[in-house]
Amino acid sequence: MPLRLLHLAALLGIPAVAVTLWAWGQPLTSQSGELSLWVNSIWSSETSQQVADWYTLSHIIHGMLIALIGKALIRWIGFAPFYLVAIVTGVGWEIVEHTDWVLDRFRSVTLYQGYLGDTVLNAAMDYVFMMGGFYVASWARPLWTGALIVVMELGSGLIARDNLTLTTINTFHPVEAIQTWQDEINPRTHPAHPDPAQQAK
Repeated sequence: MPLRLLHLAALLGIPAVAVTLWAWGQPLTSQSGELSLWVNSIWSSETSQQVADWYTLSHIIHGMLIALIGKALIRWIGFAPFYLVAIVTGVGWEIVEHTDWVLDRFRSVTLYQGYLGDTVLNAAMDYVFMMGGFYVASWARPLWTGALIVVMELGSGLIARDNLTLTTINTFHPVEAIQTWQDEINPRTHPAHPDPAQQAK
């Protein structure tokens, strides 16, 4: 597929995500009426409602991982297929994430109880950040990309107590010890315990 068509497809991914979720009844923006560029606590009601939060890093890493795999196999398969995979999985995840099965899986975990899905704004920006991660990793050296992925995963895990790895584990095979550790900073159950993410401001 010509590169210009892939660029066009990548751009069309934004309205594809936005229109689909809007048609499914997801709110365009936060019900609070606020508009923020960053939400610093995973326990905030504004998480997954605004432009970016700690889970944005997971989407960036998603794009970077696809680019790293693509670089490793580019001599045999070429760049275009992995560009297409990034677009399809980026759009696909934002849509699949809002199916009843996935939402129910999330809600079965303490951390995600009460989760109603992303706003259209947040979901569209998650896709944009994912593609941004793909573009950066396609340009950067693999070693630097790998190091950045490790830094983001460790930083998010230590500060916010959740990241792509922990979310995946909790979604498909919940581990009680992980959930207990995460719940230690839950202001609803431990109001006297400071949230490390809020302290990191």
